[in-house]
Amino acid sequence: MTRAMAADQEGKPEHIKLVAQNRRARFDFSIEEKLEAGIELRGSEVKSLRAGTAVLSDAYGIPRGDELYLVNAKIQPYKSGGAYGHHDAERSRKLLLHRKQLDHLVAKVHQGGYMLIPLSLYFKNGRAKVELALCKGKTHGDRREDIKARESRREMDRALRSRRR
Repeated sequence: MTRAMAADQEGKPEHIKLVAQNRRARFDFSIEEKLEAGIELRGSEVKSLRAGTAVLSDAYGIPRGDELYLVNAKIQPYKSGGAYGHHDAERSRKLLLHRKQLDHLVAKVHQGGYMLIPLSLYFKNGRAKVELALCKGKTHGDRREDIKARESRREMDRALRSRRR
């Protein structure tokens, strides 16, 4: 968990506490757009997230009616809560977006070929947020091209470093 500080439009510092990341998403999908969404949580889920017990590896966003939900995001039950207030770890959670953003994403997903994948889950100024990405799935060839480009970049960096010595 890291704590970073940035400045927003009004000059006030933003406190960001990272809870979970989906590192596999950048490997499996090509990311077209990114956006930040709020997430509707229960009290025990918030406490559990503050303890850092979330997994986004199999999660995705899905439109239902005129709303958007995060499905398969695992937030483990809060350990110290006793028997009261436990939640289902894999329940669908409503995502909070502006109507224009929501309509745009739903249209892209229904268009075909696009998916909504969460990249990270974090607290920003005390509120739980999800970084969503509008993605297309990569083929085997696309992954190979990415690996080749990464390796050629490494070789160039090595050559430049050895040249400087």
